[in-house]
Amino acid sequence: MELQTDMKTAFCVIGKEGSTADGPDFVRRLWEDANAHFAEVAHLAKKDENGGLAGIWGAMTDDSRAFAPWKNNFSEGLYLAGVEVAEDAEAPAGWTKWRIPAFEYLVAKVQGEDTFSAVIAYMAENNIPLAGAVQDFTCPETGENRMFFPIKRL
Repeated sequence: MELQTDMKTAFCVIGKEGSTADGPDFVRRLWEDANAHFAEVAHLAKKDENGGLAGIWGAMTDDSRAFAPWKNNFSEGLYLAGVEVAEDAEAPAGWTKWRIPAFEYLVAKVQGEDTFSAVIAYMAENNIPLAGAVQDFTCPETGENRMFFPIKRL
């Protein structure tokens, strides 16, 4: 497992929001909804230097929306399936906007279903506290998935 550190300033995501209280497969359902209606927010999507989408995010926060880790052994929290947008973008009806605070992250390329647990174990073994909710990132250009583990709030 290869880990990198990255400091990311606060950023915004507009997407479809759900909760673990919505039952099994709620994340899949959110992505289906977001993808089916993406045209409603495509014009708001932040672009990279090549004109492509800056990022697709599976953003997470605790129920208080403080961007703390999910509770109850990472089994309870909120999820936002969406696209990175500019700070001044406004979410259309049926969509939700989150402003994710600035953090220093450990970043891991997703290489299987155990990536999350492997990084959490590494952090525990090395006395690195988890400072916030983990964020999932998909690079629109390459399709590569990465997990961002907050280690320090900036």
